[in-house]
Amino acid sequence: MFNLEREFSKQNSGIVASKTAKQSVEQRQRDVFESHRHRTFALAFYMTGNEVEAEEILSNTFVRAFQAADQPDAFGVDSALITELAERFSLKHEQPHAVSSGEMHLGDRNVRRTDLEEAVQELPPFERLLFLLRDVEGYSVESIATLVNIPQSQVQRTLLSARIRLRQILAVCASTRAKAPEAA
Repeated sequence: MFNLEREFSKQNSGIVASKTAKQSVEQRQRDVFESHRHRTFALAFYMTGNEVEAEEILSNTFVRAFQAADQPDAFGVDSALITELAERFSLKHEQPHAVSSGEMHLGDRNVRRTDLEEAVQELPPFERLLFLLRDVEGYSVESIATLVNIPQSQVQRTLLSARIRLRQILAVCASTRAKAPEAA
């Protein structure tokens, strides 16, 4: 009459196959998240200086990246991050500010990490982003230009401006520390 065992077996195999496919998609998404989350959080944290905001940016970045593609690559995640940061910061493609060359010499002194982190926070957002991408994360000038959609020459000028500005900030910090009386 009815071969319920065969029908049940067909339905079961379909259910198992769909569960396996769903788990496979979830695992791929987990892999994408795990392979890009540290870099994404670090950039978000350095841009905001706040862990809670950085976590929010991290979450929003991956939501945006997975909405754009089922399995985004590094460029897709980075593009989502840049978009997220652009919504929070004024990332105008300004010409780098003219900076004077006076009093930039730091001598042979080592720079404290905390001083450098504070100096990076004082950079204008666009300079900070490009500096972090290039000098902290190691992106190429070509990659940065593609990500933020500006010419490579502007990336190089902005990086130069950011580095000079950092030297000036660090020089002021070093001279302030040298003038302060040492605590006993």
